[in-house]
Amino acid sequence: MSRRSHTTELECIAGVDLTDLGAGKEGWLVDSPNLLVSLDTHSLALANRSSILLIHWSQSNNTTRPDPVHHRVVKIRPDLSPIEAEYISAVEWLVFDHDIRVLAVGTSCGYLLIFSVHGRLIHRQIVNPAKILKLRVRGTKQDLAQDTSSEEVCVVMPGVIARFEGSDIKNLLQQWFRKTHSQFWNQDFDDMILEDSGNSIASLPYQLWSVSKYGLCADAAITGVMPPPLMEIQSTQRYYCAVAVGDDAVISAFRLSVDKSRSLVGAILSKVVPATFSTIASLSKLIWRSDQNDTKKPEVKSQPFARASPLTCLKDHPRKGEKLTLSPSGTLAAITDSLGRILLLDTQALVVVRLWKGYREASCLFVEMLASKDNAAARPSYNEYSKSDYCLCLAIHAPRKGIVEVWQMRTGPRLLTVPCPKGSKILQPTYRFSSATLSSPSAYVPLEVFFLNGDSGQISVLNPYLH
Repeated sequence: MSRRSHTTELECIAGVDLTDLGAGKEGWLVDSPNLLVSLDTHSLALANRSSILLIHWSQSNNTTRPDPVHHRVVKIRPDLSPIEAEYISAVEWLVFDHDIRVLAVGTSCGYLLIFSVHGRLIHRQIVNPAKILKLRVRGTKQDLAQDTSSEEVCVVMPGVIARFEGSDIKNLLQQWFRKTHSQFWNQDFDDMILEDSGNSIASLPYQLWSVSKYGLCADAAITGVMPPPLMEIQSTQRYYCAVAVGDDAVISAFRLSVDKSRSLVGAILSKVVPATFSTIASLSKLIWRSDQNDTKKPEVKSQPFARASPLTCLKDHPRKGEKLTLSPSGTLAAITDSLGRILLLDTQALVVVRLWKGYREASCLFVEMLASKDNAAARPSYNEYSKSDYCLCLAIHAPRKGIVEVWQMRTGPRLLTVPCPKGSKILQPTYRFSSATLSSPSAYVPLEVFFLNGDSGQISVLNPYLH
């Protein structure tokens, strides 16, 4: 069966000059370890160590023959530190209500940068002095009665995870756009002369945790809100569950506390530790009486770590955890390891519920497929489907086999096998904050999987219908 029967061609970026990113030789998209890709509905971000290329295209009704004339290309060269050999290590789109759309960039020195779609620096902030491995954008609404909805941007670093509230980022962006007197979020600024001012707005508040109890992590994610520990059952503070994968522990889980001083032990430490350090500092001044007129510039420091309590870990040497993908609700996580296996983890019970073997260098994305064949024939429009019409599946890209398999969750069969040319990646548009996903059921937007063929420049989407 041909690939065309399972996918729909949407766009072609073959006419865009991508030579600075290594295009021009076969397999350039997947062979370069420093090439980063992030997809939005009508935008693509490609980045190497020092530059970013934004490709925007207008929505077209003609999906059988994409028109490459309407591409708008923006090149960004972030101001990176040559002394620290700083480079770009992560990129991700941030989309709010389909109106505010920016690009978040992480660097090897732990800085979070936010750029407009026109390449203007909006914000620059240190998170933690370590390499940012991934920027993860999520939103969940688990229980209407308990109001456990949350929208967040997580910054993953080796052994460290940080969490930004989506509402805080949106407020910052609104302040910046008001300051630049922009009336339209996507208006062309070519005729305006504005200087980048990434430090003109106050720093974003965030929470920071260390998850290095079982070694440095290669990937991590906050899976959602979890109950407090038994001794703190009356606590009003919120706790999160975090799952990490790495070399020492294939899987490890932690309970993250928003306020480390709320627990009994934390309350004691908050009283004793500052007093102890104050006493030590006073004694050191009396003993050494060193000259305090230091002319060195103070170092930029991140905030202290909040409490992260280890829950469990899975060590299986020489197996190493590599990548982690979360389901929309955060209750499932697909984890790839160094032995070519894919583990399906129940993040609430912290139990592996499924295992696939023989998928070396694989990548996974959760996708929603239309499983009800009876409703498929009765409904006239694709936009009239609701969430109940879709079933959750896992798309597994096996580049060595040249295929993408679609498996029904949690224990369902393999539904599709789609050929995928070499030199291709599977991508997913970033999560859309606020009302973009919480509107009426008739406007439900399912999870989709896109194919980007680096050699042909073709962008296509996996059809949600099962044949």
